[in-house]
Amino acid sequence: MSRVKGYLDHGLEKLLSRKLLVWMTATGLAYAGTVNSGDWVVISALYLGGQSVIDAIVELREAKRRA
Repeated sequence: MSRVKGYLDHGLEKLLSRKLLVWMTATGLAYAGTVNSGDWVVISALYLGGQSVIDAIVELREAKRRA
């Protein structure tokens, strides 16, 4: 099962960024009425902002290792 999940993860990563996938999921849930507009904004902002910070930290660490 974990091997299948790994292949699916790898395939999705190639097709879509995680940020876009989270945004599309939150948008779909908002459209379906499961998530209200305020929650949609919070989900989008927290994940996108948090993931951007993590990406920046990873890049800085890699740059320090190369230097």
